[in-house]
Amino acid sequence: MASWSGGKDSCLALWRAQSMGINITHLLTALDESGLKTRSHGVSKALILNQGQALGMSNEFISASWQDYEQDFIGKLKQLHAEGITQAIFGDIDLIPHREWEEKVCASANIAALLPLWNENRLSLVNEFLDAGFKARVTCVDGRYLDESFVGVEFDAQFISSLPEGVDACGENGEFHTFVYDGPNFSQTVRWKSLGKQKYVSPPEYGQISYYFDLLDAA
Repeated sequence: MASWSGGKDSCLALWRAQSMGINITHLLTALDESGLKTRSHGVSKALILNQGQALGMSNEFISASWQDYEQDFIGKLKQLHAEGITQAIFGDIDLIPHREWEEKVCASANIAALLPLWNENRLSLVNEFLDAGFKARVTCVDGRYLDESFVGVEFDAQFISSLPEGVDACGENGEFHTFVYDGPNFSQTVRWKSLGKQKYVSPPEYGQISYYFDLLDAA
């Protein structure tokens, strides 16, 4: 099973795991409370399903608030373990709190957490992703790091070169998120359309941070 946001890091982690000979059959995606789009990337469920089809994977979903997220995630992992899943792939690179959480929730379900990208150079990972032929769209940016002009564009060498100083090339600190629509392990291009850009300001308890989304849906 691969933890799947639809973005470049989870996609490259899946690609790496497949290249290592690991048989991945399921993609697990977290949706917001509406159950219609991904929690962090703002990508429609329909597009995630289309990614799964192009990758030859079965899609699994949880739909939860942040308060219920861990409990629901563990519940889904236990269900998958009962179906024979023994490993979970994650795309984190070097954020220790993320790795600790992933190992904790997987241990609760007797599943091994694997992080194929762990502790690798971030720019090298970006180059590997692009050189392999993956194609992605920038779907969300954090307004503390990037302005609205950075959302709704291709994730490519030009995008990377335009990033302001201090912004990570992988967006590992949450500066931006992506949606992958084609690549070497896709049987077909995932067709998408933009429903337009949208600004979202997080609640006071989450810092009232401005985020800019390019809302994507299936074409």
